Amino acid sequence: MKVLIVGSGGREHSLAEAFAKDINKKDIYVAPGNGGIALDYKCLPLRSKEEIVEWCRENHPDLVMVGPEQYLAEGLSDSLNEEGISCIGSSQSAARIESSKIFAKTLMTKYHIPTASYVAFEDKEQALAYVRYLGKYPLVIKADGLAAGKGVIIADNQSQAEKAVHTLGNKVVVEEYLKGWEVSLFVITDGKDFKTTLFSQDHKQLGENDTGPNTGGMGAFCPVKEAEPYRKQIENQIVAPILEGLKAEGCPYKGFLYCGLIITDQGPKVLEFNCRLGDPETQAILPLLQTSFTDICYAIINNTVSDLKLKWSPQSSVCVVLASQGYPGSFSTGFPITVKPSISSMIRYAGVENKDGQLVTSGGRVLSLVALGKTLAEARKKVYKDVNQVDFNGKYFRRDISLRKNKL
Repeated sequence: MKVLIVGSGGREHSLAEAFAKDINKKDIYVAPGNGGIALDYKCLPLRSKEEIVEWCRENHPDLVMVGPEQYLAEGLSDSLNEEGISCIGSSQSAARIESSKIFAKTLMTKYHIPTASYVAFEDKEQALAYVRYLGKYPLVIKADGLAAGKGVIIADNQSQAEKAVHTLGNKVVVEEYLKGWEVSLFVITDGKDFKTTLFSQDHKQLGENDTGPNTGGMGAFCPVKEAEPYRKQIENQIVAPILEGLKAEGCPYKGFLYCGLIITDQGPKVLEFNCRLGDPETQAILPLLQTSFTDICYAIINNTVSDLKLKWSPQSSVCVVLASQGYPGSFSTGFPITVKPSISSMIRYAGVENKDGQLVTSGGRVLSLVALGKTLAEARKKVYKDVNQVDFNGKYFRRDISLRKNKL
């Protein structure tokens, strides 16, 4: 069996490790991958949709797993399916659930899915006039299109709101600010039936105690036991209706759907949907999965998700992202990475490249460390011990991953 994983981050490294439980590493390809992933897997210099489709046409992989949303928004899944190549990833039309915040919010309103009240704008001046008129803060302002996890700004006053509109562009959504605690849930669906994973929790903001700008994610942990009492409500009032809504709109959803949720005093509400697995939540969740990941993928392709039996380890996991100083703004790269052999955590490489046999930093989020433990506290202790086993110039990380108090 030959598998191609599309993407270059820690999520894709985690996916490769999940497939490697079922098939030989030499049959797993990652495009474009990175210098760290290339230590164990064949990385291909394919970056455009066209290059990926051409390689698949010539090499006939049994399965293609698409990681990043950009490729799905560009229609990679559609192109591969037209070639008769099995692909895990939503269609371009279904990917609008992430690629257009306006589409997603309109859909949620139409199908009565609980979410923040909002007004959508396609003109910057109208958005500015609205935030000046509203005078109620905090407000949440979101870019309409893809923004790599960095297109959400919480404004505490009018000045910040105006700056956010200028930063995010003409097409924005202005939302009410919801109070509560956040949680992530992945949905596995063949377009008809679905199963849900363990809950996880991402830490989006750069600084401790959830301060500073939004990033692509600074760490995650799994499971989130406080979310379990809400599972049935989330499945019945959010997951089932959004899948039915997408089907009714002519864009049935097949693949992995990410539900970014907030638990409020009125119950669970949707913050966002993503058309793929999340990063870094994937790094935290997949090590706990005991069901074959390959079997899950084929259940999606063969429309047999209803028969899936998901099994999970009783352990907990904590993932900590090591980033470059300055991320998510400007940062320097090219610094050598050293890893002590005594490290016990799993390493998931992201912004790294191989220069003459030496791994060096090449991106904002450099790598993730993931540790398992019988308890969350044990996993946390292990992973933070191992943070000291990895070094590079400008290493930055949050010290409070998994310490949130999930209470209303």
